[in-house]
Amino acid sequence: MLSIVLATHNEEANLGRCLGSIQRLADEIVVVDGESTDQTVSIAKSLGAKVFSTTNKSNFHINKQLAMDTASGDLVLQLDADEVLDPELQAFIASVHQTVNSGQTPKKSAWYLKRKNYFLGRFLSKGGQYPDPVIRLYLKGKAYLPQKNVHEQMTVDGVVGTAEGHLLHYPYPNFSSYMRKFNTYTSFEAERLTGTHFRHEFSKALLYFVVKPATSFFSIFVRHKGLVDGMAGFIFALMSSLHHPFVYLKTLEMKERA
Repeated sequence: MLSIVLATHNEEANLGRCLGSIQRLADEIVVVDGESTDQTVSIAKSLGAKVFSTTNKSNFHINKQLAMDTASGDLVLQLDADEVLDPELQAFIASVHQTVNSGQTPKKSAWYLKRKNYFLGRFLSKGGQYPDPVIRLYLKGKAYLPQKNVHEQMTVDGVVGTAEGHLLHYPYPNFSSYMRKFNTYTSFEAERLTGTHFRHEFSKALLYFVVKPATSFFSIFVRHKGLVDGMAGFIFALMSSLHHPFVYLKTLEMKERA
């Protein structure tokens, strides 16, 4: 049995496309919804998903793990609503599903899915954005999310393989949506740092305003060849480098309020 699990919050624009790419594969679709105010829940139910409602947490990996814990299948695929399986990946998952259903135990406990990330009208090919491997397919009970940060990988008990095909990721339909997620991610990181001994001092300001941004930009745009992606690659590298000063300023603001 293959369970496909998602955690959602206001994903009406993406959910139909995502579930449409996996409906024929899934024996069970589980959606854990965090207080959506749009049509996410009704869309999920109309496409056959089991929907469970909970609070919308700043660390959304908590809700992802809730969805993973709810899965009944021996094989589990964890997706985000803004992701789509290409035909080759669908065929690979169907093959693993058939192996598990036949009573055989695969040699791998989990699989990396190669992910293509869409940004400003194109899939990025460099800058650390491809193949962007993420562990999403696993045997029940063999993987979990540590739930410590928004970009963590699953922890796996066993050998991890690599799936054929690609996971197509559409996180930013426009630049405004990119900025909304930029704000969410920097706020989450600032909340994490607020509980530490982080404080305002010149050396730390220099680190977050100069050293970290310069290092990030060089790494993405030059070392990982983001320049190959042209203007989209440049803007992605620039905005990624600006993550650091925003985190610094938000952390100070949160500490002042505490």
